[in-house]
Amino acid sequence: MARPREFDRDTALAQAIAVFCEHGYEGSSTAMLLDAMAISRQSLYDTFGDKRKLYIEALQRYIADSVAEQIRSLNAAPSALKGIEATLLAFAAKAAVATAPGCMGLGATCEFGRSDQEITLLIETADRTLTSAFEHRLVAAKATGEIAADLDMRAATDFLKATLAGIKLAARGGALPEALSGIARMAIRSLR
Repeated sequence: MARPREFDRDTALAQAIAVFCEHGYEGSSTAMLLDAMAISRQSLYDTFGDKRKLYIEALQRYIADSVAEQIRSLNAAPSALKGIEATLLAFAAKAAVATAPGCMGLGATCEFGRSDQEITLLIETADRTLTSAFEHRLVAAKATGEIAADLDMRAATDFLKATLAGIKLAARGGALPEALSGIARMAIRSLR
């Protein structure tokens, strides 16, 4: 008879995400993961499969949580432009925290590029979802005159997504919180 699991699966997965965010897939040894997750090797295999399956599940969770958080922020403000601004500033504030982990989505893109079909599909799905959310808010902002009437919506959406990536990279490189919020504010000014 199998022994009952003696750990919380979600907590263990969150710890794995932290390791992968910090070290990437290749840089995260199984020993590092086991230590951070506070589980045995057998528990890893019984619960998550192998390191790759754990990584895929961790990436799925990370992306889902991150995109959902950004969409909530986009839609919570009283106006479309204020939602975009709140999203960028919240992202900058979160990235500025010294204990904030690296971005697992960005890390996966840098580490794997388009060489891994399963990871590429996860990243592309998240990108489409975030693109749609930004486009929706930009259309609303244009309709109410909050942004320039001649703004190229596709270019603006791509710019906002690149701004998020740039904020995360700048934070990882040690940029000060004021610099990160300055990047966010500059992006908002460029939309007007």
